[in-house]
Amino acid sequence: MIQNAFIKERNQKLGNKTVINLQKRYFDAYYVDTKEEALQKAIELIPKTDVVAWGGSVSIAETGLINHIKENGYSVIDRDSAKSPEERTELIRKSLLCDTYLMGTNAISEDGQLVNIDGTGNRVAALIYGPKSVVIISSVNKIMPTLEDAIKRARTVAAPINMQKIAKISERNTPCVITGTCANCTSNDSICAQMVITRLCKPKGRIKIILTGEEIGF
Repeated sequence: MIQNAFIKERNQKLGNKTVINLQKRYFDAYYVDTKEEALQKAIELIPKTDVVAWGGSVSIAETGLINHIKENGYSVIDRDSAKSPEERTELIRKSLLCDTYLMGTNAISEDGQLVNIDGTGNRVAALIYGPKSVVIISSVNKIMPTLEDAIKRARTVAAPINMQKIAKISERNTPCVITGTCANCTSNDSICAQMVITRLCKPKGRIKIILTGEEIGF
Protein backbone atom coordinates (compact mmCIF):
# COMPACT_ATOMS: atom_id res chain seq x y z
CA MET A 1 0.00 0.00 0.00
CA ILE A 2 1.30 3.43 -0.91
CA GLN A 3 1.62 5.48 2.30
CA ASN A 4 3.28 8.63 0.98
CA ALA A 5 0.83 10.96 -0.77
CA PHE A 6 3.56 12.46 -2.92
CA ILE A 7 4.69 9.06 -4.17
CA LYS A 8 1.06 8.19 -4.89
CA GLU A 9 0.57 11.41 -6.84
CA ARG A 10 3.76 10.89 -8.85
CA ASN A 11 2.83 7.29 -9.65
CA GLN A 12 -0.64 8.32 -10.80
CA LYS A 13 0.80 10.93 -13.15
CA LEU A 14 3.45 8.60 -14.56
CA GLY A 15 1.01 5.70 -14.81
CA ASN A 16 -1.70 7.68 -16.56
CA LYS A 17 0.81 9.23 -18.97
CA THR A 18 2.06 5.76 -19.89
CA VAL A 19 -1.50 4.44 -20.22
CA ILE A 20 -2.24 7.14 -22.80
CA ASN A 21 0.88 6.21 -24.77
CA LEU A 22 0.03 2.50 -24.58
CA GLN A 23 -3.46 3.24 -25.90
CA LYS A 24 -1.92 5.16 -28.79
CA ARG A 25 -0.13 1.92 -29.67
CA TYR A 26 -3.47 0.02 -29.63
CA PHE A 27 -3.08 -1.71 -26.26
CA ASP A 28 -6.02 -1.67 -23.86
CA ALA A 29 -4.45 -0.01 -20.83
CA TYR A 30 -5.58 0.99 -17.35
CA TYR A 31 -4.08 2.60 -14.26
CA VAL A 32 -5.06 1.73 -10.67
CA ASP A 33 -3.52 2.68 -7.34
CA THR A 34 -3.30 -0.70 -5.61
CA LYS A 35 -2.76 -4.38 -6.35
CA GLU A 36 -6.26 -5.09 -5.01
CA GLU A 37 -7.70 -2.79 -7.66
CA ALA A 38 -5.45 -4.44 -10.25
CA LEU A 39 -6.94 -7.81 -9.28
CA GLN A 40 -10.49 -6.54 -9.68
CA LYS A 41 -9.73 -4.99 -13.07
CA ALA A 42 -8.12 -8.24 -14.26
CA ILE A 43 -11.17 -10.23 -13.17
CA GLU A 44 -13.36 -7.89 -15.23
CA LEU A 45 -11.23 -8.61 -18.30
CA ILE A 46 -11.38 -12.43 -18.09
CA PRO A 47 -14.66 -14.11 -19.10
CA LYS A 48 -15.62 -17.03 -16.86
CA THR A 49 -15.93 -19.19 -19.99
CA ASP A 50 -12.26 -18.69 -20.93
CA VAL A 51 -9.52 -21.27 -20.66
CA VAL A 52 -6.78 -19.45 -18.73
CA ALA A 53 -3.02 -20.06 -18.58
CA TRP A 54 -0.08 -18.04 -17.30
CA GLY A 55 3.65 -17.52 -17.42
CA GLY A 56 5.97 -17.48 -14.43
CA SER A 57 4.97 -14.03 -13.19
CA VAL A 58 5.62 -12.85 -9.64
CA SER A 59 3.46 -9.78 -10.30
CA ILE A 60 0.46 -11.89 -11.28
CA ALA A 61 0.90 -14.13 -8.24
CA GLU A 62 1.29 -11.20 -5.82
CA THR A 63 -2.07 -9.72 -6.85
CA GLY A 64 -3.80 -12.99 -5.96
CA LEU A 65 -5.04 -13.44 -9.52
CA ILE A 66 -3.78 -16.99 -10.01
CA ASN A 67 -5.38 -18.13 -6.75
CA HIS A 68 -8.63 -16.42 -7.74
CA ILE A 69 -8.64 -18.16 -11.12
CA LYS A 70 -7.96 -21.57 -9.56
CA GLU A 71 -10.58 -21.15 -6.83
CA ASN A 72 -13.47 -19.75 -8.85
CA GLY A 73 -14.33 -22.30 -11.48
CA TYR A 74 -12.23 -21.18 -14.43
CA SER A 75 -10.83 -23.78 -16.80
CA VAL A 76 -7.05 -23.58 -16.43
CA ILE A 77 -3.90 -24.95 -17.97
CA ASP A 78 -1.56 -25.10 -14.98
CA ARG A 79 1.96 -26.20 -15.85
CA ASP A 80 2.77 -26.58 -12.15
CA SER A 81 0.26 -29.43 -11.93
CA ALA A 82 2.45 -31.60 -14.18
CA LYS A 83 3.70 -34.92 -12.83
CA SER A 84 6.76 -35.04 -15.08
CA PRO A 85 8.98 -32.70 -17.14
CA GLU A 86 7.41 -34.09 -20.30
CA GLU A 87 3.90 -33.33 -19.08
CA ARG A 88 4.98 -29.85 -18.04
CA THR A 89 6.36 -29.18 -21.52
CA GLU A 90 3.12 -30.36 -23.08
CA LEU A 91 1.04 -28.11 -20.80
CA ILE A 92 3.24 -25.14 -21.69
CA ARG A 93 2.66 -25.88 -25.37
CA LYS A 94 -1.11 -26.11 -24.83
CA SER A 95 -0.98 -22.74 -23.06
CA LEU A 96 -0.16 -21.11 -26.38
CA LEU A 97 -3.72 -21.80 -27.55
CA CYS A 98 -5.60 -20.76 -24.41
CA ASP A 99 -8.25 -18.02 -24.41
CA THR A 100 -6.59 -15.70 -21.89
CA TYR A 101 -2.89 -15.72 -21.01
CA LEU A 102 -1.69 -13.95 -17.83
CA MET A 103 1.79 -12.47 -17.46
CA GLY A 104 3.87 -9.61 -16.19
CA THR A 105 6.35 -7.59 -18.20
CA ASN A 106 10.03 -6.94 -17.55
CA ALA A 107 9.91 -3.28 -18.53
CA ILE A 108 7.81 -0.59 -20.24
CA SER A 109 9.06 2.58 -21.88
CA GLU A 110 7.19 5.79 -21.13
CA ASP A 111 6.22 5.99 -24.79
CA GLY A 112 4.35 2.68 -24.48
CA GLN A 113 6.63 -0.14 -25.63
CA LEU A 114 7.02 -3.45 -23.80
CA VAL A 115 10.35 -5.23 -23.28
CA ASN A 116 10.49 -8.88 -22.25
CA ILE A 117 13.31 -11.42 -21.90
CA ASP A 118 12.80 -15.18 -21.88
CA GLY A 119 14.83 -18.37 -21.74
CA THR A 120 12.81 -20.98 -23.63
CA GLY A 121 10.56 -18.29 -25.09
CA ASN A 122 7.14 -19.68 -24.13
CA ARG A 123 6.07 -16.48 -22.36
CA VAL A 124 7.05 -14.13 -25.17
CA ALA A 125 5.61 -16.57 -27.71
CA ALA A 126 2.21 -16.30 -25.99
CA LEU A 127 2.55 -12.53 -25.86
CA ILE A 128 3.16 -12.35 -29.60
CA TYR A 129 0.66 -14.88 -30.95
CA GLY A 130 -1.65 -17.72 -29.95
CA PRO A 131 -3.89 -16.86 -26.99
CA LYS A 132 -6.95 -14.82 -27.91
CA SER A 133 -6.25 -12.34 -25.13
CA VAL A 134 -3.23 -11.44 -23.00
CA VAL A 135 -3.63 -9.72 -19.62
CA ILE A 136 -0.50 -8.07 -18.21
CA ILE A 137 -0.21 -6.66 -14.69
CA SER A 138 2.75 -4.42 -13.94
CA SER A 139 3.67 -1.76 -11.42
CA VAL A 140 5.00 1.67 -12.31
CA ASN A 141 8.49 0.81 -11.05
CA LYS A 142 8.94 -1.04 -14.36
CA ILE A 143 8.27 2.11 -16.40
CA MET A 144 11.49 3.54 -17.82
CA PRO A 145 12.03 6.89 -19.57
CA THR A 146 13.14 5.44 -22.92
CA LEU A 147 13.15 2.16 -24.82
CA GLU A 148 16.91 1.88 -24.26
CA ASP A 149 16.35 2.28 -20.50
CA ALA A 150 13.63 -0.38 -20.63
CA ILE A 151 15.96 -2.83 -22.38
CA LYS A 152 18.66 -2.10 -19.80
CA ARG A 153 16.20 -2.72 -16.96
CA ALA A 154 15.05 -6.03 -18.42
CA ARG A 155 18.62 -7.26 -18.83
CA THR A 156 20.34 -5.85 -15.74
CA VAL A 157 17.55 -5.74 -13.14
CA ALA A 158 14.71 -8.14 -13.96
CA ALA A 159 16.78 -11.00 -15.41
CA PRO A 160 19.39 -11.23 -12.61
CA ILE A 161 16.66 -11.16 -9.95
CA ASN A 162 14.69 -13.80 -11.82
CA MET A 163 17.80 -15.96 -11.96
CA GLN A 164 18.11 -15.77 -8.17
CA LYS A 165 14.58 -17.17 -7.94
CA ILE A 166 15.19 -19.91 -10.51
CA ALA A 167 18.49 -20.93 -8.93
CA LYS A 168 16.64 -21.75 -5.70
CA ILE A 169 14.58 -24.33 -7.63
CA SER A 170 17.19 -25.82 -9.95
CA GLU A 171 20.95 -25.41 -10.07
CA ARG A 172 22.06 -22.64 -12.41
CA ASN A 173 25.57 -21.51 -13.19
CA THR A 174 25.52 -18.01 -14.65
CA PRO A 175 27.57 -14.97 -13.63
CA CYS A 176 24.45 -13.13 -12.43
CA VAL A 177 23.58 -15.96 -10.00
CA ILE A 178 27.02 -15.52 -8.42
CA THR A 179 27.40 -11.73 -8.56
CA GLY A 180 23.86 -10.39 -9.07
CA THR A 181 25.15 -8.48 -12.09
CA CYS A 182 24.53 -9.14 -15.78
CA ALA A 183 27.72 -10.17 -17.59
CA ASN A 184 26.12 -10.45 -21.05
CA CYS A 185 26.90 -14.16 -20.84
CA THR A 186 26.17 -16.94 -23.30
CA SER A 187 25.88 -19.64 -20.64
CA ASN A 188 23.67 -22.61 -21.44
CA ASP A 189 21.84 -21.78 -18.19
CA SER A 190 21.06 -18.22 -19.28
CA ILE A 191 17.43 -17.13 -19.35
CA CYS A 192 18.31 -14.26 -21.69
CA ALA A 193 17.84 -16.19 -24.94
CA GLN A 194 14.90 -14.25 -26.37
CA MET A 195 14.36 -10.50 -26.10
CA VAL A 196 11.11 -9.15 -27.52
CA ILE A 197 10.10 -5.52 -28.00
CA THR A 198 6.37 -5.09 -28.47
CA ARG A 199 5.92 -1.65 -30.01
CA LEU A 200 2.32 -2.09 -31.23
CA CYS A 201 -0.58 -4.31 -30.18
CA LYS A 202 -2.02 -6.28 -33.09
CA PRO A 203 -4.88 -6.99 -33.32
CA LYS A 204 -5.95 -3.84 -31.51
CA GLY A 205 -6.88 -4.49 -27.89
CA ARG A 206 -5.65 -8.10 -27.77
CA ILE A 207 -3.09 -7.18 -25.09
CA LYS A 208 -4.55 -5.61 -21.95
CA ILE A 209 -2.17 -3.86 -19.56
CA ILE A 210 -3.03 -2.97 -15.98
CA LEU A 211 -0.55 -0.60 -14.32
CA THR A 212 -0.60 -0.23 -10.55
CA GLY A 213 1.02 2.39 -8.38
CA GLU A 214 1.72 -0.21 -5.70
CA GLU A 215 5.03 -1.97 -6.32
CA ILE A 216 4.73 -5.65 -7.21
CA GLY A 217 7.09 -8.12 -8.80
CA PHE A 218 10.55 -7.17 -9.97
